[in-house]
Amino acid sequence: MKIMYQPPFIVQKLFSEFIWKSSTDKILVTFDDGPNPSTTEKILITLRDENIKALFFCVGNNIEQYSQLVKTIIDEGHTIGNHTFGHKIITKLTNDEFEREISLTNQKIEEVSGNLPKYFRPPHGRFPFGLNRTLREYNLKNVMWSLLTYDYKNDSKVLKFAIKNYLAKNSIVVLHDSDKSAPLICDAIKYLADEAGNKNFQFGTPEECMS
Repeated sequence: MKIMYQPPFIVQKLFSEFIWKSSTDKILVTFDDGPNPSTTEKILITLRDENIKALFFCVGNNIEQYSQLVKTIIDEGHTIGNHTFGHKIITKLTNDEFEREISLTNQKIEEVSGNLPKYFRPPHGRFPFGLNRTLREYNLKNVMWSLLTYDYKNDSKVLKFAIKNYLAKNSIVVLHDSDKSAPLICDAIKYLADEAGNKNFQFGTPEECMS
């Protein structure tokens, strides 16, 4: 099976209302699936060392279980996004079920942070045609990506190949705050930072990159 590090151009064109790339010439680093007690804290330490501010797409059920980790993410200056409550594939849900996934997660984020999230990412990158219409009701922007690192495969060769060959100055990079990526996630962040430095690329904050 062919690995796709970047979304097909035709998909980006068809869904041009989604955010696929940084709006500035700065890289946005994103993490899916957290918070996670095995990885979140060490990710935060590595991000601090590399002076990177990231966007964490958190799962509502995990927020409920590990609310203190969410507070730590926010205290470190990062941003929280909505990644549904149960990490379900939303194309398999009814509209009412999907809205419940969004609203429950929004509620959990607001309880911890005091603010509603601005950004959403669909689990597994799968979405229905009417997604944007639903998200508008919640004042959410759908943030996709331009570089999938496959860190969850736990294969450093695949990850390094993806970053070395496909990293651009306006990339939105996907990493994972999960058990699957735990063995290599800190090295992945460091390698990403080194490659960006080698190419004279800069990292941006979520607010900068999605202005």
